[in-house]
Amino acid sequence: MRPLDEKETTLVFNKLHKFVGNNLKNIVLESQSHEGPESNPGRYCFRLQKNRVYYVSESLIKRATNIKREKLVSLGTQIGKFTKAGKFHLTIQSLNLLAANAKHKVWLKPTSEMSFLYGNSVLKGGVGRITENIQVNDGVVVFSMSDVPLGFGDAAKSTVDCRKMDPNGIVVHRHADIGEYLRMEDDL
Repeated sequence: MRPLDEKETTLVFNKLHKFVGNNLKNIVLESQSHEGPESNPGRYCFRLQKNRVYYVSESLIKRATNIKREKLVSLGTQIGKFTKAGKFHLTIQSLNLLAANAKHKVWLKPTSEMSFLYGNSVLKGGVGRITENIQVNDGVVVFSMSDVPLGFGDAAKSTVDCRKMDPNGIVVHRHADIGEYLRMEDDL
């Protein structure tokens, strides 16, 4: 497990910024760890292990140095992975981090939650609420009406365009949803 290099850090931060905006500073600078027996366990940071990026406390990293690299499977919360082409993709495990700091949100009606959890995009007819000032291709976190995070994706339309479109139009293109835990159990 190693720290991210400059290029990798740029790719990770750009992707996170798409979803959390200026709240990225809450994730990177202001996040204090509460793990470990130390009185000052430190902050959270990003580490790379076998093309997967983890969000992990410094205290846990210090304790993991006793484990050989090839034996270490996971550490902290996996937030994404790098493809063979060098692109960074957020994974569903990053949902709690994104939901706590989300800039743009969409709430689904109970009737359309299952459709989203089966891997479909969000349609206008299924939107209960939507935050203001969403632009096309902005990162959006999808919630149930009871504020349970369900997944995330890219906005297909701006907030203004969403109000004018027909009920079968796509509002959010799905990237990941919590249904992946069942559909892709072996790959996670």
